[in-house]
Amino acid sequence: MKKILVTGVNSYIGASFTKWLSKYPDKYLVETISVRGEQWKEQSFKGYDVVFHTAAIVHVKENDTDQYYKVNRDLTIELANKAKEEGVKQFIFVSTMGVYGMETGHITNNTIPAPKTPYAKSKYEAEKHLEELRNHDFHIAIVRPPIVYGRGCPGNYDKLATLASKAPFFPNVNNERSMIYIDNLSEFIRLLIVHEASGLYFPQNKDYVNTTQLAKKVAKAHGKKLKVTSILNWAVSIALKQSETFRKVFGTFVYDNELPGSPGTLINNKRIDYETMSFDESINNTEV
Repeated sequence: MKKILVTGVNSYIGASFTKWLSKYPDKYLVETISVRGEQWKEQSFKGYDVVFHTAAIVHVKENDTDQYYKVNRDLTIELANKAKEEGVKQFIFVSTMGVYGMETGHITNNTIPAPKTPYAKSKYEAEKHLEELRNHDFHIAIVRPPIVYGRGCPGNYDKLATLASKAPFFPNVNNERSMIYIDNLSEFIRLLIVHEASGLYFPQNKDYVNTTQLAKKVAKAHGKKLKVTSILNWAVSIALKQSETFRKVFGTFVYDNELPGSPGTLINNKRIDYETMSFDESINNTEV
């Protein structure tokens, strides 16, 4: 039985992963720890096979950006050092697609990270420090998920879903986005543990998502038929050049399907599949 310690009692990804593994009571023992303050340092990590680090700060006041580095970088390094010193075999860190500093584009193995925001910079700096700790006995898996969605998930998907369920019509946009359903991500993390993986990974749904089709499926899940029009596409084209928010919603931003961790790629020479349900089913599960 694998013994797993998840950091972040309020983490959406951490809580979802814990719930996902409850289906395997004979294979995994999952415990959660709060890493606020200093009390966590008194808990022994001995006996755990894996530390899954999901705790992070996403939004803080503009005049308190040091908090990003204290939590997302420094705390991560402290946790990893403690895990390594106390014999934990694997450390899994949730980073972000934001390390590339882009709202649109096609991410490949040759794309160089250039984070812009304090959140993304702090995550990327944590990644670089973690790389220095990795060795044969201490496996470090860094995960850069794209947009995560699922029931109760905070963030950009929720804003888009709200718009789709209320808007009388929606622009007909030809774009593609990398996204991942929360259960798919949870299953992917489980497979990282099964294979004792180490390295940098880019999990995503099998298929890219078109924003207009996504909005239509969200509306349908709520019993609505969303009217789609191309009349406003000229305005969308202008907004894509001028607005970061529009680029995040209507621009094309994808991971290459050959990146490590994409569905069908290899982990330790074994092909992986973590798609738990079809895209339509995942939207229904999220919205209904």
